Amino acid sequence: MFKQIFEITVLNLRNLPSRLGSSSVIVVGIAGVVGVLVAILAMAVGFAATLERGGADDRAIILRAGQSTGELSSIIDTRRMMYLRTVEGIALSSGELYTVADIPKRATGDPSNLVIRGVEPDAFAIRPEIEIVAGRNFVPGRNEAIAGRGASDQFAGIDLDAAVEFRATDWDIVGIFEAEGSVYESEVWVDMPTAQSAFRRQGAISSMRVQLNSPADIELVRANFEANPQVDLDITSEEAYYANQAQQLTTLITSFGYSVAVIMAIGAVFAALNTMYAAVSNRTVEIATLRALGFGATPVVVSVMIESIVLATLGGLLGAAIAYFGFNGYTVSTLNQGSFSQVAFDFAVTPELISNGIIWALALGLVGGLFPAIRAARLPITVALRGE
Repeated sequence: MFKQIFEITVLNLRNLPSRLGSSSVIVVGIAGVVGVLVAILAMAVGFAATLERGGADDRAIILRAGQSTGELSSIIDTRRMMYLRTVEGIALSSGELYTVADIPKRATGDPSNLVIRGVEPDAFAIRPEIEIVAGRNFVPGRNEAIAGRGASDQFAGIDLDAAVEFRATDWDIVGIFEAEGSVYESEVWVDMPTAQSAFRRQGAISSMRVQLNSPADIELVRANFEANPQVDLDITSEEAYYANQAQQLTTLITSFGYSVAVIMAIGAVFAALNTMYAAVSNRTVEIATLRALGFGATPVVVSVMIESIVLATLGGLLGAAIAYFGFNGYTVSTLNQGSFSQVAFDFAVTPELISNGIIWALALGLVGGLFPAIRAARLPITVALRGE
């Protein structure tokens, strides 16, 4: 039986060039499904990866407890900030002011939210991935700012040596920094006390970014807060904080991607069914002859399905290649619902996404070839030999 399967399959595959037009319908249809699915999911993966790169297991963020779901809605007063500097388990801390400004995007000219983060000097020690790649760092006490690479690429006027207005205050961009592709690259950083004065937020910050002596010390700090209810603060690891921020948008994008893929897959399956039915119909006499020579029905079924799966695999590889070379590393920005700000990120076509796309292609090929294969096996030999 295996020998017969091999012989019929080789015969079918050798005849593919003569059916190039009809066979390409399957390849192109499935390539479209896989390409769209992988490209959309690459957006979700890239967005989540950008946020996750901003976290480290020994770093945490402290926000006001209760209604504060993010830095934008959190307020920590000076008394609490000073208290945090005495808490056991915290090695370094940076009081940070988080706000947004409406700045036009380069691509559209429409205003969008750009994060302005006021930081203390220890912010750079806490985040060693921050690297000034052009210009210099800001001088504390001056209206100077450094911009992340993503912010500079996406927003108009956020250029080295440019003067920009944030909240009716003029600032000079004196440096451009990178942060290993993390969310910080979508921000502009300034001196925190200067930002408090410029934005009329004296005596208050949005969050405290801390480096712990060890990752386990987060529980020690949390226990301290629980033992002092009047402190009214929450501590969350950076990894958990950014994962939570990424969840809503990545879930939305992923659901949309699979919904579009399912709709396209239905069309691709019908195209595969029509193509394989036509192929079986055109080879009626050939199949009947093989049956008359002693080839069983099972080898015929398997060979037709293999042909369909081969075409689907070619389509899957083509779609994955289009998604990879067309979108991998492509930079876009979108609104992060968790922070109400624009985040620049790169599409990430990962090996896992490509393998999922190929699996989809194989499944579509299997479904598209099953019923035509069964029809081929059930053809009455005497009727088929007459070409009826």
